[in-house]
Amino acid sequence: MKIAIIGSGMSGLACATRLSKAGLAPTLFDKGRGIGGRMATRRAEGGYQFDHGAQMIPAKDATFRSVLNAARSAGHVAEWHTGESEGHMVGTPGMTALSKYLAHGLDLHQQTEITSVTQTDAGWELTADKPLGTFDRVVCTAPVPQAIKLVGTALSCALDQVAYVPSLTLMVALNRSIDAPDTQTNPTDALAWIAHDSAKPGRSTQNCWVAQASAAWSATHLELTKDEIATLMLDLFLTHHALDATDVAYATAHRWRYALVTQPLGQPFVMSSDETLYAGGDWCLGPHIEHAWQSGTAIAEDILRAA
Repeated sequence: MKIAIIGSGMSGLACATRLSKAGLAPTLFDKGRGIGGRMATRRAEGGYQFDHGAQMIPAKDATFRSVLNAARSAGHVAEWHTGESEGHMVGTPGMTALSKYLAHGLDLHQQTEITSVTQTDAGWELTADKPLGTFDRVVCTAPVPQAIKLVGTALSCALDQVAYVPSLTLMVALNRSIDAPDTQTNPTDALAWIAHDSAKPGRSTQNCWVAQASAAWSATHLELTKDEIATLMLDLFLTHHALDATDVAYATAHRWRYALVTQPLGQPFVMSSDETLYAGGDWCLGPHIEHAWQSGTAIAEDILRAA
């Protein structure tokens, strides 16, 4: 059985690893240079490093915890103690580490943006900048607006009920250390999260910070250029910490247009009536990495059931 998976975020990787363990050989396609979706780590000139997407890895599901424990034993996940009563799991030396651990041995094609998914008598034809072949099963793990454009008309469930909020992120390296908590939740009306990224285990750089704007502030400023976003968010960050521009060694911004699911679908995946096309992701069950893993794993189990 030939299986294509669109997207190498956690849901795509979870689906692929489960299918691979069952003896199948899925092919993953991702439009980006990196893998992991919002499990992202930015490395910048000067040796700076920032986890600019998902900050931690919650795990309530026992099976997902076993995945994290295996990754932890292999050195790709560690517990981050921030002074709170409970530690937080993070990828090490960056959030992308968990994705790379799961992707090991998979047939993964990066910088390959799927532009069309077309059903024929022979199966599903995928096209990027060139034809990619015909597949018996296709799994789309793109965010809902992108999934609707690619495969929405072939699915047996309308996806437009799913709602997201965006997140604008500032990455800033300072010339000096500051007296501030490693994590700050809702420190201002405009900022929803600030983290001392360098305080996470396994990080090699110092004084690197990540700030994420609130949903309302992000929505208001979403269409600004990244330079404009960086300028505004840096001013918020510096003002909050009583810092000066001379304290800044590096700063940039990132736009997450489909960052957090506020209204999930309420089921682990959707599929076509003939059970050959699937769509899933964190948008099915909730905003966390764990929800994406649950969705991708459920799709794989359904494919194996019907095989």
